[in-house]
Amino acid sequence: METQIIELEKKYWQGMENHDYETVKNLTYFPCIVAGKNGVHNVDETTFKKMFESGDGNKIKVLGFSDFNSQALTETTVVTAYIIELEDSKQKKMMKCACTSTWVKQNNEWVCALHTEAELTEQ
Repeated sequence: METQIIELEKKYWQGMENHDYETVKNLTYFPCIVAGKNGVHNVDETTFKKMFESGDGNKIKVLGFSDFNSQALTETTVVTAYIIELEDSKQKKMMKCACTSTWVKQNNEWVCALHTEAELTEQ
């Protein structure tokens, strides 16, 4: 199950990198919870699409993943945490973020119900 969740995280980020709304939407549970530097938000599908489209000019490039950890809480709920390294065209910099996600199995498909990101300070 851990390998499957890691692959889903990578697919999700590939959808973000390619600005592929359908892929990202299909991997998301609605309403979802998103937490990061802009606060905590409970996001329905309509709001999610607006948020996704508002980032249209901002291109990200996924440079890599590391430190994957995951734990199955039940047969239908998995939590995961990892580090992602990104290049952000808007901020014109590379950054590393610690991410966490909660995946739930719904209609025999895994979808992300909660995602958090915290930019790591340079060390």
